Amino acid sequence: MGSLEATRAELGLAVLYLNKAEARDKICRAIQYGSKFISNGQPGTAQNVDKSTTLARKVFRLLKWVNDLHALISPAAKGTPLTLVLLGKSKNALLSTFLFLDQFVWLGRSGIYQNKERTDRIARMSLYCWMASSVCASLVELGELKRLSKAMRKRAKELRGADKYEDEQYLGKMKQSDDRLLALVKAGMDVVVAVGLLQLAPKKITPRVTGAFGFVTSLISCYQQLPSRAPLAKLKA
Repeated sequence: MGSLEATRAELGLAVLYLNKAEARDKICRAIQYGSKFISNGQPGTAQNVDKSTTLARKVFRLLKWVNDLHALISPAAKGTPLTLVLLGKSKNALLSTFLFLDQFVWLGRSGIYQNKERTDRIARMSLYCWMASSVCASLVELGELKRLSKAMRKRAKELRGADKYEDEQYLGKMKQSDDRLLALVKAGMDVVVAVGLLQLAPKKITPRVTGAFGFVTSLISCYQQLPSRAPLAKLKA
């Protein structure tokens, strides 16, 4: 019965994960960029999967721009430097614009709005917004990592020779630092993906390179969407 309860708890955690629209979107994103990596821009089954998954993902993002609009008009955390606040708000504004424009791209790609030239123009505009938001996100993560590093050094001095790895406050900041570092890697790689999709450097950033970077950032996003172990502990109880 013990193994059955553990299996039930693990399945419960999987249900919590898959119930998130964001988690399902990131799984589809991994399929999309994995197919792009395999196809390398050449016609065939992999490219068809890439195109169909790209269009399907846009449905998950309908009205998602409201989330970043809300973040844009919400007050920043107290003590945050003005530079980071401005970068964070710029990221929210750009990402919200990308998601808003992406709805019109979906209308054009699905055949509801029949103006291919204008749809392609809007698609490029939206990708430029996403690329700029990823640059802002990278700069925000760099700034936050610097702040965390300073706070960790200060806390280590306050402990005065005690084992810092047994201090909950220090460990909490270390966990935040790891999360920020992972977010920085993702944001930086997403800039490369955007450059590839816009074909700004087609000789260096090929569809295969774009697919590889996109697949990795998709896996990172899937990991970031994992639920905490707290629900699992409740299920086991």
